[in-house]
Amino acid sequence: MEKALRELIIGGARSGKSALAEQRAAASGLEVVYVATAQSRDGEMARRIAHHRERRPAHWGLREEPLELAALLAREASPQRCLLVDCLTLWLSNLLFAGEAARQAEAGEAVHCPLLQGQTQALVELLPTLPGRIILVSNEVGWGIVPMHPVSRLFGDEQGRLNQRVGAACEQVTLVAAGLPLSLKSPGGSAA
Repeated sequence: MEKALRELIIGGARSGKSALAEQRAAASGLEVVYVATAQSRDGEMARRIAHHRERRPAHWGLREEPLELAALLAREASPQRCLLVDCLTLWLSNLLFAGEAARQAEAGEAVHCPLLQGQTQALVELLPTLPGRIILVSNEVGWGIVPMHPVSRLFGDEQGRLNQRVGAACEQVTLVAAGLPLSLKSPGGSAA
């Protein structure tokens, strides 16, 4: 039986991070369950979801969860299973708009959103306890300019914080740029 392993794969838009995550899930030799966080709210997102669906093997399981990711992972994780979460970026966006965070940022208020804080904390606390293989995909959004819009700034800040916390909770962290993986942290090793 394979030892439990949690991996965060980060990168920019269209960097190849989802394709790498899918390759690693397929190579795990475990039953794979794809955990989708996206919600099809418009034609463009529907096309993106369809593209990801077409790329995945038909025998992989699928669970869709836009908000309560930790609860789903707790239910679905097992030593014989690889859970591929794609992606934390859309999940975070869902949380910002389902709770009060986006509205508070837009209004210039201090952000205090129990949904956002509770769900992200639950994920970070749960990750080290999960059996099996967990692969989480997330965007690296902090390498560009600081956005002018308050909700965009909040999103960038929260995404950076989430990536740091999830990266610390994972044994392996891989950055993908131009389709090429770069190991930032590996099992038994330390951060590069």
